[in-house]
Amino acid sequence: MELKNVFIDAKKSLGNITFAGAGKENQQRVNGGRRAVTSRTYSLYSDIQRADNVEVTIPGKAGAKHFEYEEPVALINPRVEIEGYAINNRGYVNYKIYADDIVSVDELENAGVKQ
Repeated sequence: MELKNVFIDAKKSLGNITFAGAGKENQQRVNGGRRAVTSRTYSLYSDIQRADNVEVTIPGKAGAKHFEYEEPVALINPRVEIEGYAINNRGYVNYKIYADDIVSVDELENAGVKQ
């Protein structure tokens, strides 16, 4: 079973999030061999989801993100894809978080946008 693009209230689901580091970068060949970045994955810390780092994937067109370690960040249009699967007759769920962009909380406040 798969649910795609489940929109979440990031403040309620993730709480305050901070930058933990850059992850993988997915690339694809375009126009006869040139490589283009299709997506980037970043690790974030959440004060609500404490068990693991939160991994968020953003489109390549959003550009590479450079934040200070543990700098407060916000997700633009976050959504979740939920995938259920079974191993040895046990059910498991894999949550994948996607967003249009990741921005600094300071950048949002300076632009007058409330979180």
